[in-house]
Amino acid sequence: MPIKVQSDLPAKKILEDENIFVMDEKRALSQDIRPLKIAILNLMPLKEDTEVQLLRSLSNTPLQLDITFLTTSSYVGKNTATSHLDTFYLTYEDVKNKKYDGLIITGAPVETMEFEDVAYWEELTQIMEWSKTNVTSTLHICWGAQAGLYYHYHIRKLDLSEKLSGVYLHQVRNRREPLVRGFDDWFYAPHSRYTEMSREDIENSGRFKILAESKEAGLFLLMAEEGKNIFVLGHPEYDRVTLDKEYKRDLNKGINPDIPVNYYPEDDSERRPSLMWRAHANTLYTNWVNYYVYQNTPFEW
Repeated sequence: MPIKVQSDLPAKKILEDENIFVMDEKRALSQDIRPLKIAILNLMPLKEDTEVQLLRSLSNTPLQLDITFLTTSSYVGKNTATSHLDTFYLTYEDVKNKKYDGLIITGAPVETMEFEDVAYWEELTQIMEWSKTNVTSTLHICWGAQAGLYYHYHIRKLDLSEKLSGVYLHQVRNRREPLVRGFDDWFYAPHSRYTEMSREDIENSGRFKILAESKEAGLFLLMAEEGKNIFVLGHPEYDRVTLDKEYKRDLNKGINPDIPVNYYPEDDSERRPSLMWRAHANTLYTNWVNYYVYQNTPFEW
């Protein structure tokens, strides 16, 4: 799929080296079609890594996507150069009067905090409220999913006894939904978190379809309002070495983490991690773009 990004975005060169077609602004202007406008609110600390992961996952449909990266103005992290943010990112104030076909809200390493204690919570709630009227479908990822479930539907999160980290087996629960079209009965996906959502609250609300879950990792894929809001409680966009980097970062901090489950061959952290989730991750993002964005968005906002 042609993904339209700024010509000098560093992720563009990485994806082109992987033989993924990324279209710059100049070429996009020569095509007489309306691209789907997708905003990505990137809350992850290593923003450039997340840019590559998400653009890679969005690259498997023939539709043209015009990508806008968003960041928070109320909190600026220390892991991404200010020059990169100034060049390639907008804030809520820049887009609050615009309409988008799709919005992705990423995870963030703040799940042990109360939502209201997160530095940018008020700004995030503004964006989630804005999405009700200005976005066709919103895809929430990991902590972004927890935040969306809490803000929109008052679903509480629960602390886990230890960090959930690894690649877990999941089962599809509702084959009638196009979001899981093309999935096998069982599939793998990465998780990396200290909290989970209350399944009891999800079921009692009567507002969600549970599309996939894991015996070990719990809920994975939820949908509300016929796809207006979709929640992914893991990290299918992670690349091969993301969990490896997180595990070794925590080791260096003296946290003494458990080795990620079902990730390294024979649990040997010196060996190349196994990649077992890419095909289903790509299918998930393709289905979201096709069935919940493209087929539901108005031709003109």
